[in-house]
Amino acid sequence: MKNRTKILAILLVIVGLVTIESCKEDAPTPLTVLSATAGDADLNGATSPTNVAANATLTVTFTTNVDATTATSSNITLERDYDKASIPTTITVSGATVTIDPVADLNAGSLFTLKLSSNLKSDKGVALTEVIRTFTTAGLFAPSDQIAYWPFESNTNDALGSFNASATLTKDVTYVDGRNVAAGKAASFNGTTTIIEIPNGDQFMANKDFGLSFWVKANSSKEGHFVMGLGAWKGFQFEIMGGAWTALDKGVKLATQYDLGGTVSDAEDTWWNGQPNTWQGSLYARDVSASGGIASYFQDKWAHVVCTYKSSTKVGTMYVNGQKVRAFDFNLWPAGDAKKGALGVKFAGDPAGNNLAFGFIQGSQHLTISDSWANPADPANNHFKGLLDDVRIFKRAITDGEVTLIYNSEKP
Repeated sequence: MKNRTKILAILLVIVGLVTIESCKEDAPTPLTVLSATAGDADLNGATSPTNVAANATLTVTFTTNVDATTATSSNITLERDYDKASIPTTITVSGATVTIDPVADLNAGSLFTLKLSSNLKSDKGVALTEVIRTFTTAGLFAPSDQIAYWPFESNTNDALGSFNASATLTKDVTYVDGRNVAAGKAASFNGTTTIIEIPNGDQFMANKDFGLSFWVKANSSKEGHFVMGLGAWKGFQFEIMGGAWTALDKGVKLATQYDLGGTVSDAEDTWWNGQPNTWQGSLYARDVSASGGIASYFQDKWAHVVCTYKSSTKVGTMYVNGQKVRAFDFNLWPAGDAKKGALGVKFAGDPAGNNLAFGFIQGSQHLTISDSWANPADPANNHFKGLLDDVRIFKRAITDGEVTLIYNSEKP
């Protein structure tokens, strides 16, 4: 009897062990991250990578298979840090691997945050403990919605590919070292004959909103500079106005054409002369008269200029070296004035003369402005003399924060 009791006890122990072992085998594997990469960059390293390619695909591999129904855009998010924008992605699952592919290239020089929420689960229903990874894309910061970008790296090509300069209408441009090593080369203009012409420039004004960013260094041996233009004020033109550099009221301006409805349009200047003003519709004018005026920014110095127009607010703004210097609002125009109903920017020049010119206010073909002083063929006119670099055109008004980031990313 004792032996039978012993045998029964041993059998119960064995069954218990088998049961315990069986329970262990049935316990689901925890869902944790084994590896995470953005292109070739390791997101699981001790430090956040800073050289991630703008077109990188993100790949996360887990310890066990993932429930594909939980791998959604609400549970796996990619956020751009500077404006907290959610980046659209395509998410796919293959067993234990999740691939996150941004729909469009990421902004250069920008910080991004990848977040895998606790709502992501394994195929056994085990929830993930929230995971956050950050990385920075390679290159100089550039906001989204660029239409064209000319870095002037010993050529006149649009780095985005659609708006290369006309070889036959580009004359006497040379290239010199830019404002710093990272900036590479800059285009040099001789002040008499240098011109770079970009075909189909009317497309830059087809979006109602507008953004322009560039670096300029004006040679003070010349007082008036037509830096660039698309049919002059019938499209847009940027100039450093004539007059002595020592004059405190010397100014810079972006003259732009605005759609007033139907076939009606008219020009308005975003004009800054370094002094406070009470001009019609003025929101702000930075006063720098006590520190040397406009010359302290533009005379033989690299200056970063951004000009924007936002149609929804009807506000035009100019920034110099990362700071807002001038702003106006069409809403503040008098009742009954057509500009109060401005719909957005518009090209109203000669359709055949739609070349954007760098170095003058209009291209050399089919002149929109027929006055002799506006003829680029005359070397005595206000051809730009100096250096130009990193010209970017946007289809929207970039924000104050983006302007600051561009300047800090690109400054000398």
